[in-house]
This record gives sequence, structure tokens and C-alpha cells, in this order.
Amino acid sequence: MSTSIVSWPGPQALVEAFLAGRSPHTLLAYRRDLGDFALFVGAGDAETAARLLVEHGHGEANALALSYRAHLVDRGLQAATVNRHLAALRSVVAFARTLGLVPWSLEVPNLKAQAYRDTRGPGRDGFRAMLAAASNERDHAILRLLHDLALRRGELVGLDLADVDLEGGAVWVLGKGRSAQERLTLPEPTRAALASWITVRGPAPGPLFINFDRARQGNGRLTGTAVWKIVRRLGLEAGLTARPHGLRHSGITLALDITRGDVRGVQKFSRHRDLRILTVYDDNRRDLAGDIARLVAAAA
Repeated sequence: MSTSIVSWPGPQALVEAFLAGRSPHTLLAYRRDLGDFALFVGAGDAETAARLLVEHGHGEANALALSYRAHLVDRGLQAATVNRHLAALRSVVAFARTLGLVPWSLEVPNLKAQAYRDTRGPGRDGFRAMLAAASNERDHAILRLLHDLALRRGELVGLDLADVDLEGGAVWVLGKGRSAQERLTLPEPTRAALASWITVRGPAPGPLFINFDRARQGNGRLTGTAVWKIVRRLGLEAGLTARPHGLRHSGITLALDITRGDVRGVQKFSRHRDLRILTVYDDNRRDLAGDIARLVAAAA
């Protein structure tokens, strides 16, 4: 079978068609990943990078993707992040194949992802210390949502003011890999924190969490990187190392503690599709291996 491609569609046709109809969160992730690949290959935009990937045939495309994977590893990125970048490239090539532009698929394998190890996060005392360190309403509300609702960083930054129903005590969140928003109930402390932030933010429609310097930040939407820096700073002020996903870990672990290991119930709270992930949280929470080791040592 020939590996040549048919005539290329118009400018930006492939990438724009590939991105069309995707959720805002997925759209942002794909644009970010394809933009990173474009920087790697020295292309001016994602469309040019996509052309470079598929125009030169099956073998060269795999070689380029392998080189990119090595580059990502050299940058010290985690296996899950590397694999997400590779998945974006595979998806673009698969879409090109659907359009009849290429007869082959990208075959570069993922890195072996490491299993969950630290699922406990900063813990209850650490979270309280971070709340005490938050000096403004925005950061306080961010901490509350990441912990109390176990939101992911991408879910948090994707929120708009219209997604918050203070009177109804709820927030509408577009979850990871979901095509429709879901309603999450706001506990009273979380609702109060959001109400305080919205009073400061003002009633203008748009992103819920904004940069304080909106003049230099376009529409002002807080980025995932900015949230990571905020959480990191508040953790350091509280005397610990923290990251946004660690607050989600803390919320889930605390939920397992107070429900006495109700894994199925906590699955509703964490919105994990795979119940096995919650069993890892539960195992780490109780240190089952350590308990058994102590029993074995005592019996000997």
C-alpha cells in the first residue's frame, strides 16, 4: 500500500476540523499539547506541525514522534503527561486517516505510567493551615473547591460565573472526559467562600476565577499554571509542599475516613470512573501492608 497522502485541505482545515465540536476543557488541552509539539518541531502553529507529522510518511512520522517522546522525558515530565501529549498526536493522525489523507496510524507506544503512590495530599491539618495562609477571597474559594468538591485543576479554571448557583447551593462542572456539565452540591463553607469571592469579583459575566490584573490578561481567566502557583505558594506559607491535585487527594482521603471506607459512595464524590482507583486511595489511607507486616512480625 502506498504511503503517499492525498491533496491537503485548505489552511488550518485539518486541525480546526479535528478540534471542532469538542468540549472547552478538551479543546484547551488539545491546543496546548499540539502547541507544545509545534514548538518542538519549530513550526509556527499547530496546523504546520500536523502537516510535518503526516506529510513525510509512516516511518518518518513514527521517528519524529519517538524523538518528541524522548524530548518530553528529558524535560522531566511525568509518564501520564508524556502519554497525554502522545495521545494528541495519535488522535490527529487518526483523524487524518479518517479523512483519507494517510493510510497508516501512529504507533509510538506510551511510557509505562507509575501507579498512584501518594494519595493523601497535605491532610486535614495541612489544608487548614493553607486556608489560614490565604489572604484574599479568591484564593480561599479556590482552596475550598479543590478540596471540598475534589475538583481537578482543569475543572476549576473552566468555571464561569454562570456555572454557580449560590441560591440553589450548587455549581455546574464539566468533568474530565465528559461532554455535559454535572451539578455538584456546595457545602455551606464552600458556598460562603464562593459568595465572598463573587462579591469581590463583581457580577460581570465571564470566567469565575480571574487574574487581578485583567488589563494584561485578556479576558482575565486564571490559568491552570496560575492555580498551581497559588496552591504551591500557600503550601509553602503553611510549611508544606502542596499542589492542586494534592488537595483533591486530601478531600477524597478524608471522605473515605469519615465514611469508614465507603468506596462506592466516595466514587460519586470523586467522580472517578474506575472504582479500582478508589481502592488504591483506601489502601494508602489505611496502610494495609504495614498492618500485615506488624502482624507477621508479632507472630514471629
